[in-house]
Amino acid sequence: MSYQALARKWRPRNFTEVVGQMHVVKALSNALDQQRLHHAYLFTGTRGVGKTTLARIFAKCLNCEAGTSAAPCGACSACQEIDEGRYIDLIEVDAASRTKVEDTRELLDNVQYSPTRGHFKVYLIDEVHMLSGHSFNALLKTLEEPPSHVKFLLATTDPQKLPMTVLSRCLQFNLKKLPDDAVVQQLEKIMQAEDVPFEKSALHAIARVADGSMRDALSLQDQAIAYSKENVTDSAMHEMLGTVPREYMHKLMQALIDEDAARIMRYSHELAQLSADFSALFEDLIGILHQAAIFQAVPDIQGPSGPEGDLVELLAKQRSPEDIQLFYQIALVGRRDMNLYTSQQGALEMTLLRMLTFRQADQKHSGQDVQLPPTDAVTEEIQERVESPQDVQESVEPPQKHLLSELAQNECWYDLVEKLNVQGATKNLAERCSVEAATHDSLVLNLAKQDEGIAIANARRKLQQALDAYFSQNVKLEITLTDQEIDTPAKEKTRALDERQSLAEKHVEEDEVVKAFRSSFGAEVITGSVKPIGE
Repeated sequence: MSYQALARKWRPRNFTEVVGQMHVVKALSNALDQQRLHHAYLFTGTRGVGKTTLARIFAKCLNCEAGTSAAPCGACSACQEIDEGRYIDLIEVDAASRTKVEDTRELLDNVQYSPTRGHFKVYLIDEVHMLSGHSFNALLKTLEEPPSHVKFLLATTDPQKLPMTVLSRCLQFNLKKLPDDAVVQQLEKIMQAEDVPFEKSALHAIARVADGSMRDALSLQDQAIAYSKENVTDSAMHEMLGTVPREYMHKLMQALIDEDAARIMRYSHELAQLSADFSALFEDLIGILHQAAIFQAVPDIQGPSGPEGDLVELLAKQRSPEDIQLFYQIALVGRRDMNLYTSQQGALEMTLLRMLTFRQADQKHSGQDVQLPPTDAVTEEIQERVESPQDVQESVEPPQKHLLSELAQNECWYDLVEKLNVQGATKNLAERCSVEAATHDSLVLNLAKQDEGIAIANARRKLQQALDAYFSQNVKLEITLTDQEIDTPAKEKTRALDERQSLAEKHVEEDEVVKAFRSSFGAEVITGSVKPIGE
């Protein structure tokens, strides 16, 4: 018998075999057991998380000869033919290759006919977002009122591209990326069943690269078994994946703990000789610091997991929470600015050396404070972002305190709205209000009654929080509705835009070149085509 890929061999055949996605499994199982079946289901999520697998299991549950339930028998001809992909009443369509409206109409021509063998005729349309606009229109009427013997199962990686008219007619289930621990547990189970020796750290490496996709993890597992000649070791995985060997991460972090710059430089050069992926190393570094910070903040919730567990615990115990937060911030800035360096190796070296520099700047040596000045613009930016040393904090003047009682005019409110750094619905609400009254601890805003709908609870809450932060106190915010005409920042913006537009149109009308075109060629300026610069 020919070899079967692990992704196909270990594809779940019933709900109990599905890894993760319990929120979807539970909803579908209850619907089947209670016979509360909708006519259209939409499964969304990134690649390899189980969209079409769940759809096929659901089709099996619907058409099992033992009866419709959440636990198909798996032995009847319907169950076996669905597993083999040859069941006549399960029509699978790849929308990516059948995007034309003629394809969709041809597909729907047979909807009216009863199923040949099963209880239901099931249409499984994969990557449904690839259908054309006309195809969606052709599908819409049938999707809204299909015959009782028809079920539609739609799957997509990009639900944003589906028309709202389609989304509103489906029960939507969003499948999540699988956590690394769940992927590793499944890979370990498969390795044991396949009788292949392995190192668990190698499975963690596969899970990280798979990024939540079980199908990708199984494909990599297949590749790993072949690459390592059925002995999946950690070193073999890093060779195959081109990732940084775990021992180097341990060496680098230990050198950081020991404040040994020479060892950091040596390990960096060794990694360069191995053609290491420094970008991936930054991700690992940030992940370790993240786990260390959590371990320090909540040591009793759960110990560090994964192959770096011991390293995380060592780092958390030998460095203060302030150090960890500082290192984390420096690592974020280093990763962000990698493209500014002449080499990725240099980016890593400067990031780690910067961690040592800022750490040493807060220590006392020979009774004197060692204060190393910033060496470049990136260092200065980091110094502004992190928890600075005490002597630096003392040299910074305290911020000017804003007084709520000074907020008495609408012009002042207009300026404040821009400074509050609010967005979306919250900014829309603020811009449509005017100040009625302000005291040392309270603010009353007026809002026109016709705009009452924008004063939603979430926008009020965020505006309250922004005011509290700006004035450094608890502000009692009240928004009152009024029938009177009020002057607001939104109206001020509109007036300013109108003035700019009028000025731009006037400049065009008075332009000598425009006048020449008009007199020589009878040209006309198209209404609405003139826009101020920057619009």
